[in-house]
Amino acid sequence: MSRGMRFSPKQRQVLIWWRPGSPHRGQQAILCDGAVRSGKTLCTGLSFFCWAMSTFQGRNFALCGRTIPSVRRNLLSELLPLLGAMGFRCVQRRTENLLQVELGGRHNSFYLFGGKDESSAALIQGITLAGALLDEVALMPRSFVEQAVARCSVSGSRLWFSCNPEAPTHWFYREWVQKAEEKRVLRLRFTMEDNPGLTPQVRERYAELFQGTFYRRFVLGEWVAAEGLVYDFFDGRYLQDVPEGEMEQWYISCDYGTANPTSMGLWGLQGGVWYRVAESYYDARERHRQRTDEEHADALEELAGGRAIRAVVADPSAASFCAALRRRGWRVRRANNQVLSGIRLTAQLLKSGRLVICRGCEAAIREFGLYRWDEDGQGQDRVKKEHDHAMDEIRYFAATVVAGRVGSDLFAGSVERESF
Repeated sequence: MSRGMRFSPKQRQVLIWWRPGSPHRGQQAILCDGAVRSGKTLCTGLSFFCWAMSTFQGRNFALCGRTIPSVRRNLLSELLPLLGAMGFRCVQRRTENLLQVELGGRHNSFYLFGGKDESSAALIQGITLAGALLDEVALMPRSFVEQAVARCSVSGSRLWFSCNPEAPTHWFYREWVQKAEEKRVLRLRFTMEDNPGLTPQVRERYAELFQGTFYRRFVLGEWVAAEGLVYDFFDGRYLQDVPEGEMEQWYISCDYGTANPTSMGLWGLQGGVWYRVAESYYDARERHRQRTDEEHADALEELAGGRAIRAVVADPSAASFCAALRRRGWRVRRANNQVLSGIRLTAQLLKSGRLVICRGCEAAIREFGLYRWDEDGQGQDRVKKEHDHAMDEIRYFAATVVAGRVGSDLFAGSVERESF
């Protein structure tokens, strides 16, 4: 390794587990799971490339993530400069999703694959591999992972896995984490203390941002089920009055319903903080009357109150309502509707004070106290589809508008580990 690089004892174990003399050399795979920002990805990637280039010549390998852009962003962007400093010659062929690597006269090819959904398994089918690295493997479908494992048929091939924990009923936990000894897998559980690049102050800041299930998974590194209130930390301490002075920007977020409620929130930016200053909430069942798209558009105009609204962030399924708004001259943005990453981001923004719910937003305040995880989610993290209309439009706004303006790695474990 290059001089000046510091590794924790657990990271060093990842780096050398496959080398002669290691007590773990006989293992067929390594599995690194645990907290966010714990240094898993970097040391796993370095270990994989060093093993591949010192063991094989002229072979194919797989670098797998949820998507190919996420492989480049989460793995290669930090890893390639380090490999270059260590003497590796790396040439990217982006159109072929291929990385060609040379070291000490040896040449190997590393193909990039995305395991986003069930159809992804066909992309890796047919190739013969000497090894595979699967980053964020718990986000990939089982069919893709099993196909990648099956392709590693070269004598001496091995597997590298890394992930953050999910529910204990997750298939990867049952088939790989719990069966690690049976499958000859070296399993290492990481915490933030295993990353020497994080100061105690940064670790404390992360611990303060996550809550409930996400705290136990992303800070403590535990495989636990989601249960109880989604935003179990939210109470009166997080409510503020509408600030005095001018707002720098205005947006409206909207979750549209016909028989179900329609929720709209008016957002203003001041001093780097987004305030939900007012809302419009219409429950057709409670009122015993459905509104038309034009009537909902009238309500939105009333909520805007003549302010210069930059855009309406709308429910992506509300095609007819979005069309009605555009006919009136509103700029409409299609909301990012990734539920789990959006919830994580919203929670972190609320806890950090960058997203504020103002007093008077009674419908949203009521839903914060009712919005729950579905404890019968059949092994997956799901929220109950009730008391979720203001919750959805708040999440739309956080994931669509605020996510691109955060400008900090403070929100690791949320949207930047996903692909849009």
